[in-house]
Amino acid sequence: MSDWRCSPNLTPDQRLEVLDLLNRTEIAIGREAIDEGRRRTVIHGGPGEHWLSVVDQRVRGYALLYAGEPASIEMCGGGTDEPLAKEVLARHGIVDWWIRDARHEGRGRVVRTLQLLRVALPIQTTPAFASGFQTREFDPQRDIGRWLEQNNAAFADHPEQGAWSERELRERIAEPWFDPTGFIVLDAGDRLAASCWTKVHELHPDRFGEIYVISVHPDFRGRGLGRRMVTEGLDLIRRRGVASAVLFVDESNRAAQRLYHSIGFALEREDRLVRFGPD
Repeated sequence: MSDWRCSPNLTPDQRLEVLDLLNRTEIAIGREAIDEGRRRTVIHGGPGEHWLSVVDQRVRGYALLYAGEPASIEMCGGGTDEPLAKEVLARHGIVDWWIRDARHEGRGRVVRTLQLLRVALPIQTTPAFASGFQTREFDPQRDIGRWLEQNNAAFADHPEQGAWSERELRERIAEPWFDPTGFIVLDAGDRLAASCWTKVHELHPDRFGEIYVISVHPDFRGRGLGRRMVTEGLDLIRRRGVASAVLFVDESNRAAQRLYHSIGFALEREDRLVRFGPD
């Protein structure tokens, strides 16, 4: 009999146990135990199927499933579990499963590969922006709506980045790690042409930076703005005394891959989204 049980919500005690499990796992494996968005679901009590493996009245395993067509799931630690897979497939029939930092073997079909790239700092700078463009710090009082329009247009077909809501943006702005000096936007007259949001992982033993969100509005593509915004973001990270920075990019995004590798980024790991269904 499986130890896995599903709940639509976590009790306060379960939430604390799950967060403790995530934290201990991160220390053990040296990377994030679960996607940031799913961790935030645990913290803030967002919607989802919370799968718990409880042994001797303690939470020994955790996974979070988001409903969809198909549903998607990720386990604490980024692996798989056969008993959990049987339980989940009995409910959903088809499910996409994130497998982090590992080569996929066995059944299932890889439907997406997400790459983590890293670059040492500092990097070589690029020429200044052309006239008519001006960078400045993101201003929550005036830029929330404008940034949502710019970023969501840039990622209109992206599964995660193209559907930001005002609530989600405000929640992230309220996070302890948020630093407005690390979030720059590019003005083109009265429009936002591009933006680069950076993050420093202050509590990680290696204290590294991240290009958290980088985007160029479709109306302003083809002018080299993406390269310039990335290098501006990396300089912001460097000025905080950080020696390296990372970003995530889809393996299938060839244009972004060429840009990042030309700047000096190199592959560090690959995460795969594997679709499981009836045999």
